[in-house]
Amino acid sequence: MSPAGAGQGSKGSRSGSSGARRRSGGARGARGAQGAGRAKGVRGSRESGDSRSAVKPPLLIRAVLRWSRAVNYPRREFTGARRWIPTRVQAISGAFIGAGGFFILTALWLQVLPVPRPNTMAAAQLSRIEWNDGTSMAAVGIANRSSVALSDMPVALRAAVIAAEDRGFYDHAGFSIRGISRALFSNVTGGPTEGGSTITQQYAKNAYLSHDRTITRKIRELFLAVKLETRVNKDQILQDYLNTIWFGRDSYGVEQAALSYFAVPVQQLTISQSALLAAVVRAPALYDPQRHPERLQKRWNYVLDSMVQMRTLRADVRTGLKFPSVIEQARQQRYAGPRGHVLMAVQRELLRDGFSRREIDLGGLQVRTTLDERVQRSLERTIKDRGPRANMKGVRIGAIAVRPGTGEVAAMYGGADYLSNQLNNATDAIGQAGSVFKPFALAAALEKGIGLQSTWNGNSGAQYGTYRVRNFGGESFGRTTLLNGTIHSVNTVYVGVTQRIGAAAVVDAAVRAGVPQDTPSLQPVLSVPLGTCSPHALDMANAYATFAAHGVRATPSLISEVRNAKGRVIWKHKVQTTRAFSREVADTVTSALQRVVWYGTGAAANRAGRDVAGKTGTTNENKAAWFVGYTPSLAAAVMFTKEDARAIWNELVSLGFVR
Repeated sequence: MSPAGAGQGSKGSRSGSSGARRRSGGARGARGAQGAGRAKGVRGSRESGDSRSAVKPPLLIRAVLRWSRAVNYPRREFTGARRWIPTRVQAISGAFIGAGGFFILTALWLQVLPVPRPNTMAAAQLSRIEWNDGTSMAAVGIANRSSVALSDMPVALRAAVIAAEDRGFYDHAGFSIRGISRALFSNVTGGPTEGGSTITQQYAKNAYLSHDRTITRKIRELFLAVKLETRVNKDQILQDYLNTIWFGRDSYGVEQAALSYFAVPVQQLTISQSALLAAVVRAPALYDPQRHPERLQKRWNYVLDSMVQMRTLRADVRTGLKFPSVIEQARQQRYAGPRGHVLMAVQRELLRDGFSRREIDLGGLQVRTTLDERVQRSLERTIKDRGPRANMKGVRIGAIAVRPGTGEVAAMYGGADYLSNQLNNATDAIGQAGSVFKPFALAAALEKGIGLQSTWNGNSGAQYGTYRVRNFGGESFGRTTLLNGTIHSVNTVYVGVTQRIGAAAVVDAAVRAGVPQDTPSLQPVLSVPLGTCSPHALDMANAYATFAAHGVRATPSLISEVRNAKGRVIWKHKVQTTRAFSREVADTVTSALQRVVWYGTGAAANRAGRDVAGKTGTTNENKAAWFVGYTPSLAAAVMFTKEDARAIWNELVSLGFVR
């Protein structure tokens, strides 16, 4: 075929194709039937899953492939290992890209990284128990730590700690490249072990992390420190650090450290003392003043010299400073002596008022009690100086004082030493009441219209049904008045009164006054005014306080208010009172009990030089002896109990406590 023929043939072919396109319905008439057929064939093969058709890779992979082709890495002109050796330009650009990616990812992580809650011990504070005037009585709890504001810490203390631990504290962003490098060099070259941690890192570790020496913990510490720096200002971090750091001597934070090392609050620390505490921070055991005084003094000098270099201490002042003397580490027990009973009683009342053990032990509560330090010391001193001394084995002494009308406990003596015996003799121990129960029968009789001048059989051995009653010492008084029977504590008179008004009336009067209904052996029997039941000293003091308050009973309390660690009042005692007796009845009881002190069995209480109303009480076989009395402002009960009948009788009589 000639070339021309060939050309014509191809034209014919194209023409034929054009016709085919028209026959297809004109959907792609402008492109030609042959092109349409090819396109159609391609679609058909894709729809049928033609294995020769490649699926496009994800966008990120395509981007990486384009980047690798653009930078020629791996290098195409080489084979083997040389393909993977980058050029200088490739290495530099790769380093920049890697560093940029690292910082971007780090920034994103810091944004989403949560700041955890401080761990339990870092946030823990001792709870403070205070006297009623707000002065400190003692601290209770697990962690020996108390927080103070940065503004209450001496400037010298802050400067000393920064000079000792982190000179660039106010300049860095949570970590120090220089510090880390110095620590690495020292550790690698065999120098002293250093952590290279900033104050922020140390606080992050103490407050949020464990003390495990692992790379993972160190990385978390670093990132958390940077995070803290973006959330909390420097002063707050320094304050929290100084309040949580361990100083040895069972002391967390600068407040407890100041008390432990120098017996002064943190506000009173001198420059020299501040430098010593800053020196101890690095390793309290390594710089213990009693075991390693020379090592501590060397570190102390370093801290002061660093302060001079940082210009936070003048050189001339530095020259005049002397190494401070440190007190011996106190080993005293917080609960030793009578005070332990008081502290435990306060904590038990906190639990009854709804506070948890965790709040008391770790929460830094500030508990204002109703206790008066002057009255408390007087009570303890009186029992120590004038209490019985002979035959004291097995004897329990409990005493408590309550304010009439409010129920506030002003003083408490639960025993000589809480560590030796944990039973509180004022609130937990019981003793048979004896004749201190007679005023309740007197009040019930007055309510029934029986007056003080009514007369009764006062002879010992008087018979009431099947019950023969004896007076103390077998003494008889003949026909005598109710008032005289009260003054001389005549048993036969009071059993006669009880027979007349009914034993249930006596029990009811006692309960209304403040004696609990569930008091052991409190039963409506003829002997009830003779004190056959066994109350607590607190119950009797509060019941007599009802008479002192003109017939108004108040619920006793040891606590007036509770504040949280930030000083906000979160609980306040509400005085709960009830009218138990009419004013006339209560005041008549008081008048009779005053005469008991003036002329009768309670004459020893007349030494107080004030208007005192009160009553003594003893029991069969002398197993218990009481005195309960009151003035208008204070009601008190003193109880002696002993299981052995040969107790302390002669001693008690000689002191005028009983008859």
